[in-house]
Amino acid sequence: MFEIDALRLLVTVAETGSFTKAAVRLNYTQSAVSRRIAALEGAAGGALFERLPRGVRLNPAGRTLHRHALEVLDRLARAERELAVLHAGQGGLMHLGAFATANISLVPTALRALLDARPDVEVVAVEGPTDTLMGRLADGALDLAVVSDYPYGLPSADGVTTSVLCEDELFVALPREHRLASAPVVDLRELRDEAWIQGAYGDRPTMLADACARAGFTPRKIIRIAEWTGKFGYAAAGLGVALVPSLAADAVPASLALRPLTDPSLRRTVHVALPATPLPAALKLRDLLRDAVA
Repeated sequence: MFEIDALRLLVTVAETGSFTKAAVRLNYTQSAVSRRIAALEGAAGGALFERLPRGVRLNPAGRTLHRHALEVLDRLARAERELAVLHAGQGGLMHLGAFATANISLVPTALRALLDARPDVEVVAVEGPTDTLMGRLADGALDLAVVSDYPYGLPSADGVTTSVLCEDELFVALPREHRLASAPVVDLRELRDEAWIQGAYGDRPTMLADACARAGFTPRKIIRIAEWTGKFGYAAAGLGVALVPSLAADAVPASLALRPLTDPSLRRTVHVALPATPLPAALKLRDLLRDAVA
């Protein structure tokens, strides 16, 4: 209903008390100011100024619109400042996504460093599986995501680029009383009779299924548990064993032992994913994530 330039003109006329002085300040002609104020008054449904012998002043309707105009112009000025800071990489809002075990230590370490270096950056963090995060990047809902190729492989997404962050070894989590809990290394064939606690299995090829096939067996039982706290609880109770990435090692309870496996392919690759035109703050976080795994 009201153009921004017209609201800015209203405020300037109110401050100067004169169409002539407002024209000088804004580099308009006086006739242009008169026409634009008349158009604004038409849009507002009536006069906004009292015309006086020596200038003008706001009438009640003008004071009402003036109050709202100040709020609108202030909000726009703040938006302009925030956008300038955002594009300079010094601050602003950044949306970050990561898979669950990246949020145990890797992402928090890099975020702490980012906020120390860029205290005006406000981060909104979400957690989710890699395919969801890649979709949100493609949709523009995320500015950076930490993703991996586990368990199904790394999906692609339009306009999203990925770069390798690190290799993450997969261990087997065993209860402390397990016969292999103190073994220096475990062969999968020694676990052929175990139940496996796994969030994903069977609907698509997974690293665990492929590794078991290479070892010459199919797990006798899969216990479908998605959350890591649940996996740890089941394994600690002796109900099964689970693959655990090294990124999750800090969260493993003392009741479990993490043992390396002989199959060298049991590792995942962790990637940083970015949109085609990343924010400077996202590029800074990418570099800090690399530092965190160096």
